[in-house]
Amino acid sequence: MNTAVLVIDMINTYDHEDAELLVPSVRQAVPGVRTVLDSARKGGVDVIYVNDNFGRWRSDHTEVLQAALEGPYGDLVRPVQPDEGAMFVMKTRHSVFFQTPLQYLLEQHKVRHVVLCGQVTEQCVLYSAIDAHVRHLEVTVVQDAVAHIHADLAQAALRMMERNLGARLSTARDVDLS
Repeated sequence: MNTAVLVIDMINTYDHEDAELLVPSVRQAVPGVRTVLDSARKGGVDVIYVNDNFGRWRSDHTEVLQAALEGPYGDLVRPVQPDEGAMFVMKTRHSVFFQTPLQYLLEQHKVRHVVLCGQVTEQCVLYSAIDAHVRHLEVTVVQDAVAHIHADLAQAALRMMERNLGARLSTARDVDLS
């Protein structure tokens, strides 16, 4: 079973309504995301960044990345920024699949298992896990590599993903990338 790591919305300027609540959790999740990225890159596993375009309709991923790196929270982006081997898909809504070419990309790479990390657990990660599940993909969520706005909702979302979707919950150090 081919695996791909999906890095959700980690390229972020944190210039939005819930940023004050989100940033502390992102600080805790960054080391886990970095561990997953290092393992994937070392093992030759596809890494696909799926990121909000933040309403920048005339931009591409390099412009979004540059804005995030130069912003006040560049320290949260630098450790997890894409390398030259990473793929990048822009999105405009919560799910990584909604009106994006991600499903086609995963099919082309024969991916049957997605490992989710990034933000926000109770929003984009949850909706992406649901959409992956309905596409018959195996789903793993890396608990220490996802960030939340509301801890109680994030815990409920993780339970829902595990119980209702059959998602595997893992830690960054123990994630199965095979």
